[in-house]
Amino acid sequence: MTTTITSTTVTSRGGDPSFIDVTDQVRAAIADSGITTGTCSVISPHTTCAVYFDEFAHDMASNGNDDLQNDLNAALTKIVPAQNDFPPAHGYAYPGEAHFQAVESWPEAATYLPDGDRSQLLNADAHIKASILGSSEVFAVIDGKPGFGTTGYVFFVDFDRSRSRQRTCHIIVSGD
Repeated sequence: MTTTITSTTVTSRGGDPSFIDVTDQVRAAIADSGITTGTCSVISPHTTCAVYFDEFAHDMASNGNDDLQNDLNAALTKIVPAQNDFPPAHGYAYPGEAHFQAVESWPEAATYLPDGDRSQLLNADAHIKASILGSSEVFAVIDGKPGFGTTGYVFFVDFDRSRSRQRTCHIIVSGD
């Protein structure tokens, strides 16, 4: 059994959830691994990001997402409304004062709170949406290719709308 790990960096836009097609990176990681039979796991290590499998809809909206992605976000927003207000609205308890103080004590606090802006942590909705979709997908590797058809695409989504960020997506291929 062989295992290879590839990490790719993606950039979210901020402002809206960013849906990023990582299908080409998944196909390349499988091909580069030399594994012909096994599994491929695609994983987000970020708590406001998810990985999911869907069709690419081809019709693009002005925010850079395709129609299915916007439909998915609209459906999730019906059950998990955007958190835009301070103090937290829509019944969200997060983030509380203890969390703000903890983040402000971190050595890299400026990364999470640019200019000390506490509103950058108003992302309870992003955490919940990411939890609903999940942080990973696993695919079969068959004959050295992902075990899904032409219409299947792998997407990395960053639901945190606070700002553009560099995110990491791990692709782990295991098998023979």
